[in-house]
Amino acid sequence: MSEPLVVMAGSTRIMGEFRSGSSPTVVLLHSGVSDRRSWRGVIDGLPSDIAVVAYDRRGYGETAPSVDTFTHVGDLLAVLDEIGQQAVWLVGSSMGGGLALDTALSAPARVAGLVLLAPAVSGTPEPTIDFVTMAMFEAAGEAAERGDLDEVNRLETWLWLDGPNAPEGRVSGPARELSLEMNRVVLANGVPEDAGDSGIDAWARIGEIDVPAITAWGDLDVPFLVARARELADRLPRGEHRVLHGMAHLPYLEDPATVAQIVTDALAG
Repeated sequence: MSEPLVVMAGSTRIMGEFRSGSSPTVVLLHSGVSDRRSWRGVIDGLPSDIAVVAYDRRGYGETAPSVDTFTHVGDLLAVLDEIGQQAVWLVGSSMGGGLALDTALSAPARVAGLVLLAPAVSGTPEPTIDFVTMAMFEAAGEAAERGDLDEVNRLETWLWLDGPNAPEGRVSGPARELSLEMNRVVLANGVPEDAGDSGIDAWARIGEIDVPAITAWGDLDVPFLVARARELADRLPRGEHRVLHGMAHLPYLEDPATVAQIVTDALAG
């Protein structure tokens, strides 16, 4: 059973939850269109003796947008200090995966291993974006300019949950309802994507990350992210990869048991 976790970072209360257990500890880092609730199914699927932490970054879920200068790496280290953990496994999705990589480079002693789900990577070159994905980006941008956040939410959920080349509503039921609910908070808060950046060029320094690292991606995800994840897995010194067939950018909402098994297997070595 997870217990509430509150960590003070400057004047901001980082809201999260912690399930105690034996070593190792796993920290779950959410994407840019979700919050810690997206991991609940994965937490339930992990063995009960594994300690697990999940928290909302600033401007997501129950954590308010920041009024302070901050970095997401600094906040993550504050969470680790609060729970008294030195080295942990970081499981990061999308922007959360980028945070995991930045932390592995800036504080390597705090990271025992990585599980990366179609991660962002700081310092990557500008991607070539396929026509379908670009059309969805542009439609969402036009909706944002009109102030129609419901339409932005609809389009972003189609893109990230279903996949750009899948029919809208491919993923339905509670997973879709939760995805829409989480991103609605993100859009309302309007936090800039680059808020909390650490200024690290992880893409140029991937070879320095000397911990076990599994990179996984859904084959229905945005094509340039699939290509990036595949290249990242090849470049990580101790990297492995998993392809999640029939899933898109948020596989832990589609099939949390599969993602929990990937994490469990990673911890077992």
